[in-house]
This record gives sequence, structure tokens and C-alpha cells, in this order.
Amino acid sequence: MMKEQLQVMLRLQDEINSVVNADWRGQKFPWYRAIWVESAELLDHYGWKWWKKQSPEMDQVKLELVDIWHFGLSLELQHGAPEIVAERMIAELQASKPTAGDFREHLEAFTLNTLASRSFDLVGFAQLMADVELEFAELYQRYVGKNVLNRFRQDNGYKDGSYVKTWQGREDNEHLAELSGALDTAAPDYSEQLYRALQSRYQAVAVA
Repeated sequence: MMKEQLQVMLRLQDEINSVVNADWRGQKFPWYRAIWVESAELLDHYGWKWWKKQSPEMDQVKLELVDIWHFGLSLELQHGAPEIVAERMIAELQASKPTAGDFREHLEAFTLNTLASRSFDLVGFAQLMADVELEFAELYQRYVGKNVLNRFRQDNGYKDGSYVKTWQGREDNEHLAELSGALDTAAPDYSEQLYRALQSRYQAVAVA
């Protein structure tokens, strides 16, 4: 199941990158820089200030990890087709052995490795997942939801500014969470089902 889900995510990432730029591989975008910036946002949600009381906002922490995963997959896809990349990533993930320690220090190590190598530190990312108890199945569900929403936005005018992000007083990500909760995430066509459900609701709102 893990291999199949990883292949799905790689395929979806390739597709959304191609929507944004058909020659995205040739552009050599600085995905590592996006990971660095997202890591700083992640740390803010986790908390790092010693001069005020802070508690980790775990849902936001996981959302930021999913955003980092998008950019990480893009870096991995620079090296080959989804099926080939998936094989290597699975081997790395299965060989990784997360250890106990401070999440913030693990995040800093992950970020330093990313900046130094300008590549995706998959082992470091697995450590961060373990630190916040983000299982691979949950990563898959959250990733597919965010990916589908990104593609849906692009298909409905996000780039030219005509897309309406709030429907019936609720943001699109709230509709996404509600619709995804009613679907079987293990279904092979989960992403297609979710996209169709979003499209149906968005059209219904537009007609109303």
C-alpha cells in the first residue's frame, strides 16, 4: 500500500507542476529554497520563543510538513519517472531509523541538510514525521487533499484571479476537509473522487 500511495503522490505532483509550467523540470526551480521557507513557518507553528508561553499547533505543524512534502517530491522527480523514484524513496524510508530528541533540533538539521545539498533530506523528513506522529497513511490523505485543492484552484481561475476562495461563508479548504471525510482514502481513484466532489459543490454554489 505504501508503494502504491507514494506512486500516486509522485504522479499527482508531476501533474500539478506541469499545470503551472509544462517544462517545470527544465526550469530547475529552487525547490530547496521553498523547503527552507516552509521550515521556518513550521517552526513558528511548533513554537520556539523562550520569552512567551507557546504550545505546538499540531494540525498546522502537520499541514506545513505536507507543504514541505510537495516541494520534496518535486526535487525527487527531477531524477526520474515516478515509478523509479518511488522504488528508491521506499528503500530510504524503510531503512530510516528515527531517534528520540528535540523536534526543533531535528528540524534545524533537516533544513541545514536541505540548504547544503539543495536536495530533499528524506531521512530527515521521516524523522520529523515520527516526532509529530504523522503516519504515512495520514501524510497521504493530507497530501492528496492539498494537491487536489491546488489543482482545482488552478483549473478554476486561481492564476488570473477569477477564482472565488470562499463559498457560502466558508473557505475552500473547509469544504475540502468535509468532502474528504466522506470518501474512502484507500480507493485507487480517491483523488479523482475528491476533485469531482469539489467541482460539483463549487458549481452548485456558482449556480445558486
